[in-house]
Amino acid sequence: MKTDMPVKVGEIPLMTENLLPGNSTGEHDATLELLIKRAASGDAAAFEQIMINSQQRVTSLTWRILGNQEDARDATQEVFLRVYKYLDRYKPEQDFFGWLYRITVNVCRDFERKRRRTEDQLTVAAGEFQDVVTSENQEDEAYLTQRREMIKRAIADLPEKERMSLVLRDLEGLSTEEVASIMNTRPATIRVQISSARAKIKRSCDRFLRRGRREA
Repeated sequence: MKTDMPVKVGEIPLMTENLLPGNSTGEHDATLELLIKRAASGDAAAFEQIMINSQQRVTSLTWRILGNQEDARDATQEVFLRVYKYLDRYKPEQDFFGWLYRITVNVCRDFERKRRRTEDQLTVAAGEFQDVVTSENQEDEAYLTQRREMIKRAIADLPEKERMSLVLRDLEGLSTEEVASIMNTRPATIRVQISSARAKIKRSCDRFLRRGRREA
């Protein structure tokens, strides 16, 4: 395939809701399969339609893993460059969105290896972890802000595999089996990684709360 992109993806709105693969009807699956076949043969219009239908999923995932808008958009651009380049290697019996998520995870790993990590780089939507922390002091807006930042830092400090598994499973809403396929490992390994990640976040929350009580 040619490696020139038929369209640009630099201006894609960031999405924060879960966008799960595998929800298509049979008719939509057939349409997608036809588009993939046409795009793999060099049909730029077909590839553009595939990108339009999947770019929100990719951008949501890259943003949650990388933590900021600029990196998410750059990574999304790179994901679709790779998809366009390697689409002829996609096999019809594969789950397309699982294949797409694997490419996205690999691109994000490449981005993380290249950039310097800082505490505020990962701004994952931490609101979904609020139930990890007790409801004490919820009237204190400053306290809530500090707590959210603490959770973000706790996620950012997780080892790469634990963070990837946690984002895919708890934030993207994929099943353990889907995450295992994307991460090229066993479901049991994913369960251990997620359990470890949640425990580390919980310990960070507990330390924060104890410090807050001492300072009150």
